[in-house]
Amino acid sequence: MSSRSRFFLPARPGRSRACSLAALLAATMAALTALPAAAAPPAPAPPLTGANLGADRLPRCAAVVDAMSPRDKLAQRLMVGVDASDPATTAETVRATQVGGIFVGDNPTQLLTNQALRGVQAMARIPVAVSVDDEGGRVQRIDALDGNMPSARVMAAQMTPAQVKEQGLQRGREQLARGITMDLAPVVDMGNQPANAVIGDRSFSTDPDTVAKYAAAFAEGEREAGVFTVLKHFPGHGRAVGDSHKGKATTPPLDQLRTDDLRPYATLLGPGGPLADGRTGVLVGHLDVPGLTTDLPATLTPAAYHLLRTDYGFDGLVLTDDLGAMKAITDTFDLPTAVERALTAGADMALWSSGGRVTPVLDRLEQDLQAGRIDPAANDAAVTRVLKAKQVCS
Repeated sequence: MSSRSRFFLPARPGRSRACSLAALLAATMAALTALPAAAAPPAPAPPLTGANLGADRLPRCAAVVDAMSPRDKLAQRLMVGVDASDPATTAETVRATQVGGIFVGDNPTQLLTNQALRGVQAMARIPVAVSVDDEGGRVQRIDALDGNMPSARVMAAQMTPAQVKEQGLQRGREQLARGITMDLAPVVDMGNQPANAVIGDRSFSTDPDTVAKYAAAFAEGEREAGVFTVLKHFPGHGRAVGDSHKGKATTPPLDQLRTDDLRPYATLLGPGGPLADGRTGVLVGHLDVPGLTTDLPATLTPAAYHLLRTDYGFDGLVLTDDLGAMKAITDTFDLPTAVERALTAGADMALWSSGGRVTPVLDRLEQDLQAGRIDPAANDAAVTRVLKAKQVCS
């Protein structure tokens, strides 16, 4: 029977008519079900809210930290010295350990030329902080490549704060172009030591207000270029007796430090301070401070970190001075023990310039974390500060 004859049956009276209508309906339904089914409409796309991002469009740090393994978290808290003449070994160190930062402390420049640090960064799952001591004067790292920078003492004597800011901006651009992301400068220590003393001409002035003004200018210039800056050496090395590179260094009592040496930290990093926005960190020195420390230097003393966090309201990144090559530490502690003591005392990152030996340190720290000697919540908070400083998350 043709489709036409199915759809146009002749009407019959009575029962026949009802049967014809029923047959017509059945035939119609059969014809409709034989047609191909219409495709279901696509599911709506999820809304692009950016709810998992911070105001600066970076992922939330809590999610990033939660996704990390315990060992990877601990590795982020290490700043390891590397051989600037050996980019290949530096890259392998980063690949094998995933440390949070490297410290370029030597004078060779192979690691800072030909974009060698890009190869190092390519080995990192999380970007590596590349730090240097580039203060000017006796302590600088790229003068052979980009020109000499005057010491802090000369800057304050011969330049205005505006000129020092411009000097910092120029230097920051040069550093960043070579792959350097963190400058362990400026020095905010005070003192009238001879120029070649441990601090000496590394200090801007003996006056805390002058120190704060010039340190702020230099840091603001570098920060404008995109470099993370670090004030040092908390709580104040400028008037210490002794050199922590060679052994014990003792400062005036804490009450005296509060009136002078600690004032730049209060001015620059306290509430409303010009550097109190998370783009500047603090480096703690290996200093014995009457009224603050007892049998251990400040880098290994919880009270020193408590002073910085509470009395001065600082919640940014805190690093140690060199734990691997300064006799104030190495005369007493092996490297894994020194790192453990520093991190449990309150440092976010432990720095050592002597390089290598990363695996034994990580093994020790992992055991400490499992045994509860490193508090997991405090560890996560420190890792968060490290990642924020590197602008990995917000």
